Amino acid sequence: MSNASLLLIRHAESVWNAAGLWQGHADPPLSARGRAQAERLAQALRGEPIDRLVASDLRRAAETARIVGRARGLEPRLEAGLRELDVGSWSGLTRAEIALRDADALARFEAGDALARAGGGETRRELRARVQYCIRALLDESAGARVALVAHLGVIRVLRGAAELANAQWCVLRPDAIAAAPAGALRRAAPCIEQMPT
Repeated sequence: MSNASLLLIRHAESVWNAAGLWQGHADPPLSARGRAQAERLAQALRGEPIDRLVASDLRRAAETARIVGRARGLEPRLEAGLRELDVGSWSGLTRAEIALRDADALARFEAGDALARAGGGETRRELRARVQYCIRALLDESAGARVALVAHLGVIRVLRGAAELANAQWCVLRPDAIAAAPAGALRRAAPCIEQMPT
């Protein structure tokens, strides 16, 4: 079992976050506020040990990671497996627009149905399998390391259950919190031990 620890970071605000649009696999850049958040985040993490920096390959996460990495002399490794849940045709819409077009599917999704297919995209079960596979491989090659992971709220919830990190907030999972459960899955309600408000 790996003894790596994960510093989980939600990407800074994107232009679509600012507009209240669902993103999924869409690739909007950071907003001006988001870039400022990422700069503050880089400063706040100065005292945190970080051995490796890994991020989703979507721009909002990759840009956040590059800003954090620049302050540490680290180049982030980008991983498509850490992308947000694919929300299909809901991408680029507000929640109100989705409710008008697809009220029943939205209700199932918001009720937490693991098999609800968001906008014809992924189910939460598919997201969980993708993220767990990626994280297991990362932990297996990162023995003893502190890995900073810049990702999306959906990805962080795979690791932390009902996490509610805001943009550019972070928390740390200790090795025992990310140890394999009997079924080989990551513990879904692993507690954070630190969190930085923005």
